[in-house]
Amino acid sequence: MARKGLLKGLMEAPAEGNEAETRVDAAKPRYTSGAIGAVSQSIADLKARSLVEVDPRMIDNAGLRDRLDEDADITALVESIRDYGQQVPVLLRPNPNDPERYQVVYGRRRVAALKQLAQPVKAMVRVLDDRALVLAQGQENSARRDLSFIEKANFARQMRDAGYERKVICAALHMDKTLISRMLSVADRVPLSLIEAIGAAPGVGRDRWLGLAERIGARDLVADAKGETSDVRFDAVMAALKTPKPAAPAPRKLTTEDGKPLATLARKSGRLVVSVEAKDGFDEWLADHLTQLHRDWSQSSSE
Repeated sequence: MARKGLLKGLMEAPAEGNEAETRVDAAKPRYTSGAIGAVSQSIADLKARSLVEVDPRMIDNAGLRDRLDEDADITALVESIRDYGQQVPVLLRPNPNDPERYQVVYGRRRVAALKQLAQPVKAMVRVLDDRALVLAQGQENSARRDLSFIEKANFARQMRDAGYERKVICAALHMDKTLISRMLSVADRVPLSLIEAIGAAPGVGRDRWLGLAERIGARDLVADAKGETSDVRFDAVMAALKTPKPAAPAPRKLTTEDGKPLATLARKSGRLVVSVEAKDGFDEWLADHLTQLHRDWSQSSSE
């Protein structure tokens, strides 16, 4: 099926003329100079801003993964679109690998919902290279309040791993280098497997994620990410980090051969503390002979 058979312009199309004139083609104005060229470019820009309707079966995913819970609340979105229609258009680009198809720049959940409803997708179409696609995706994401801190951090990590410079990441997310660095610090120290096990955690902000990143070390906490919601799973992971310290062993009491108190041995902060209770000068003798006692022990232990 040719692309022209998939597009239905919502703006009034010319009654007559070549069918190619109905296609979205902002990159090829008819004139290139002078006043006529400017008018032609304006018309081309208007076409690029117009909406078209596209069969959702002809739309593929592209760009980076922005949501950790892509299927969350999709049922509610389907019901909303069924009742009120698609209120916000998505952005598509022609699929560079298949001229008969499109790729979604942003609006994946809307495309998925409309696919369930078997309804056409209202979309704007832009010819974008991969860099421009990711920039557009990131800028649209940064304007949305429903993306959580960790989702934005994971998006920044994907951009960096894909080879994008730090200034491009900042531009895509509308954030300064300091905040991007903090996001990447979290995304690097918290394993992706654990991030995915927890999910978006919309109620968990930057400070708590930083706290997790600082304390996790090399521990594998994926199995601890349990709960019905991602916020609950985050709390479960943090609780697993708060394992109680092992209790210090009880002090050891030593006596002489006739049962009189001799000394008490206790461990504090990993050190052995000896308290001599005998009042006959044994404490001074022990201090004077400690080196010899250690030598005797070393010789016996090496035999």
